[in-house]
Amino acid sequence: MTRIGFVGLGSMGLPMAKVLAAKGFAVVGYDIRPGAAQELAAAGGKAADSVGDALAGAELAILMVVNAAQAESVLFDSNAIARLAPGAVVAVMATCPPAKALALASRVRAAGFGFIDAPVSGGVVGATAGALTIMVGASDDDFSRAKNALNAMGSKVVQVGDRPGAGSTAKAINQLLCGVNLAAAGEAMALARKLGVDVSQILDIVSGSAASSWMLRDRGPRMLEDHPRVTSAVDIFVKDLGIVLETGAECGADTPLAAAAHEKFKQASAAGLGAQDDSQVTRAFGELKG
Repeated sequence: MTRIGFVGLGSMGLPMAKVLAAKGFAVVGYDIRPGAAQELAAAGGKAADSVGDALAGAELAILMVVNAAQAESVLFDSNAIARLAPGAVVAVMATCPPAKALALASRVRAAGFGFIDAPVSGGVVGATAGALTIMVGASDDDFSRAKNALNAMGSKVVQVGDRPGAGSTAKAINQLLCGVNLAAAGEAMALARKLGVDVSQILDIVSGSAASSWMLRDRGPRMLEDHPRVTSAVDIFVKDLGIVLETGAECGADTPLAAAAHEKFKQASAAGLGAQDDSQVTRAFGELKG
């Protein structure tokens, strides 16, 4: 049985850790919110009182934290990485700029451990169902040692490259498309409202036409709600589209659509909607002006 130290039991991390526990992995979890670890314990895992305790003796460390800087802090600020089992693998599943994932991998490897760059897509629904898409940048050896756990959390696990940073590159491309698509859907629904037509009827029409997309079908209904449940927050796209722009700038790519979408998510966040469902970016088109 693989012993997993899981750090970051947020809206995505907690259901991911629960899925691992339900599928027979020995999962010890930690989060700065004590209640999250206790919820994992109630689902068959174990709660740790510190990062070091979560990683102690772990063969696989999974970090589902905010960004690369937080992952580095978790591993090195109190030297928690030294408590891993010899030869353990560290899987950073947060969305990171490719260059930062590669730099973190170099530091982890220098400490004597394997490293997997493995961001995910699928949101809370995919995390809960164990049906995430997981994009992996890792050596064949590191990937093989973590593959069973990754397969438990994802319905599509793809090794897109043999070095860290490759997974983050795939995630940046994914988030560019998701963010632009979502912003466009929000603009369309805002236009429908402004024109005074039945927005639910318009959504039904376009969801079954050539204009349809997964993001429109998933987020569109929540654009019609004043306070929809949060499956992914506005601020996630503020961060992720920022990574897209950073990644594009590093390679000299032109990303004007990503930049335009980023501005709308930032506008929604500045208006106090940062923690609300990302479907509420629609309110940045007209409703928040002035």
